Amino acid sequence: MTEVIVSTVFQPAPGARELLIAALRDGIPAIQSEDGCMLYAIHDAEDSTIVALEKWASHEDLDAHAAGEALHRLDALVAPHLERPVTWTTMTAIPAGTDRQGLL
Repeated sequence: MTEVIVSTVFQPAPGARELLIAALRDGIPAIQSEDGCMLYAIHDAEDSTIVALEKWASHEDLDAHAAGEALHRLDALVAPHLERPVTWTTMTAIPAGTDRQGLL
């Protein structure tokens, strides 16, 4: 199996940044408990977006996550606080350098 990395970008609606973060904090524990979730961490980006960096044990685990109740719940929690739809990019790591520094 190949691990999968995902970056998910959330654009807060004007004045809704803290509400978006609260909604994400409420929904993330269920996602982190899903099979194959190795990482789901949110970050404050310089462009005012909130970015989730995710790592899944396999494409199958990511597919199950995409179809699962935890993601649908998270979507419902964050939707009222978004300026535009969520975007995401799915990636496969290319190891480079040391294992500790060159592989997420």
